[in-house]
Amino acid sequence: MQVYSETIVVAENDIDELQHVNNVRYVQWVNDIAKAHWHKNASTTILKNYFWVLLSHTIDYKASALLNETLLIKTYVTEAKGVKSTRIVEIFNKKNNTLLAKSTTNWCFMSASSKKPTRITQEIADLFT
Repeated sequence: MQVYSETIVVAENDIDELQHVNNVRYVQWVNDIAKAHWHKNASTTILKNYFWVLLSHTIDYKASALLNETLLIKTYVTEAKGVKSTRIVEIFNKKNNTLLAKSTTNWCFMSASSKKPTRITQEIADLFT
């Protein structure tokens, strides 16, 4: 299992009226890191021929993130078979390593030409293992 990570600093526009990161922002970060991981590992040809669509998404909020805190966002794929993959995203407070949120997202692998689900080849699965 290959772990991909990014570090971000909580900005003013991430904060809601309760003075912590808005739940919608966590969902955006989950999507952003999944996309970044895909684009980092996939070749130009693969990116041209395939894409992913979201099937289901759950997120468990554990603790709040606050303005100017540095967050470590980690993602990895736990399963890729048939036309589906399961991706985990974990968001930590980088200073104290507290888990703030954990997401499980199921994705469907799609052919760009047919716009239909297509089987995940070993070449694609190997991008994340």
